[in-house]
Amino acid sequence: MQLSKKRIIYINNLINGGKRVKNVFNLFLLIMILGFALVGCGSIDTSGESSGDNTTDTNNENVNEEVISSDEEPEIKELTIVGGLDAQTSAQLLIAEELGYFEEEGIKVNSHLIQNSVDIGPMIAGGSAPVSFEANITDIILAESNVDVSIVAPMAQIAGTQGLVKNSDTVINSAKDLEGMTIGMQNGAGVQIAIENMAKDLGVDIEKLEFINLAPNEQISALEHGDIDVMAAWEPFITKSINMGNELLFTGKVSNIPEKQGDVEWMSFHSTLQVTDDFLEENPNTIKAIIRGLMKSTDYINENREESIKILAPILQLEEDELREVMKRNVYSMTLDESFISGSDEIANFLVEVGTIQQAPELTDYVNFELLTEVAPQLVETEIPK
Repeated sequence: MQLSKKRIIYINNLINGGKRVKNVFNLFLLIMILGFALVGCGSIDTSGESSGDNTTDTNNENVNEEVISSDEEPEIKELTIVGGLDAQTSAQLLIAEELGYFEEEGIKVNSHLIQNSVDIGPMIAGGSAPVSFEANITDIILAESNVDVSIVAPMAQIAGTQGLVKNSDTVINSAKDLEGMTIGMQNGAGVQIAIENMAKDLGVDIEKLEFINLAPNEQISALEHGDIDVMAAWEPFITKSINMGNELLFTGKVSNIPEKQGDVEWMSFHSTLQVTDDFLEENPNTIKAIIRGLMKSTDYINENREESIKILAPILQLEEDELREVMKRNVYSMTLDESFISGSDEIANFLVEVGTIQQAPELTDYVNFELLTEVAPQLVETEIPK
């Protein structure tokens, strides 16, 4: 099966014969059509099915003790920040808002949550979301389309929300058993990165994997009826399927494959805080205040998980048990490390491979970590490309 060719044909058809997106209207269409499949973090399904995996240590612990104090007044005293209705992109935003951490820094923040977080990309491009929470994949697409927006801080490692679930009756004794099996996956989905890296790591011939183009909800039904052997999706669809009696095979961060069990590095994918370049230039003190508030909320989430769940569950329209599983799959940390750099490059190259963008932008085209370095240099653990 010529997987990459099928992916390219599929997505090129969506973007009008593969022509490069060069105006805001077409950019809106591209992100709205492709974003959910590519970003994969999507929105939390209000029916309540969510994720479950492992919580790992974070280098963000107790960072507030080292925060550089600042007497600089924010240029704006009140603003609205756009985020997704999910725990991947907006947990820290909501905790900081609810517990008054932004107000402690001299600003009042009103969150505006979008049901499908992929709609945030068009809002950024159109100027209605100067400050927002989304994922690095969105900023890469925007950068290639000449939209002036910069990631100013990573928020969470969310690769644990991307994964494969097998039918409980499907026997997999080794990764090679996947060869010849049918895998439901939406064409161009970001989880493809984890699949390709798994295949390289464990010697699987990816050309022998039989992919069927299905949306996540369709995958769940197909898996239950035995029409596919494995589904490849993201949260909350992974946990929805697991709760129906199916079994997690692997995510971008954890594997249950017999010969490779435990932590893996098959994908790096981050939620992010991004700011339009004009807003960033005009309001640096405001952004620094936001970063300081978010550092406090990140600490709170990691040190007070159960209390955080009680605060977030009603806002995100989830039961506490469901949200608990969702948050276990995310690593909440604002630390800028090599995994952010390498993961962003890998995503950019993937987007070129599947035809979503024509050329991978340079990292410097869509990041600006100067204020993060100024506010909390201890969070910057890797050299920032110039």
